[in-house]
Amino acid sequence: MVDWKALEAERIRLLRRMTVQESLQQYLALQRALEPQFQATEALFRPQRMAYLAELQRRLARLDQWLKEQRGKSD
Repeated sequence: MVDWKALEAERIRLLRRMTVQESLQQYLALQRALEPQFQATEALFRPQRMAYLAELQRRLARLDQWLKEQRGKSD
């Protein structure tokens, strides 16, 4: 029998160990792999996808701001 809770805990542990660069690489790899499905269902899922991309942009902007602040502290 599969211990789904243990698998999920391990998945979360591994995700938390990823760097931002590794996370972005994973995201882009998934994007490339799923692009044909995204295009086929684009009209159906456009609102959700646009909301997700907007949230991703907000997070990246916060990350950029944080990195700038960190660089400022080290100078």
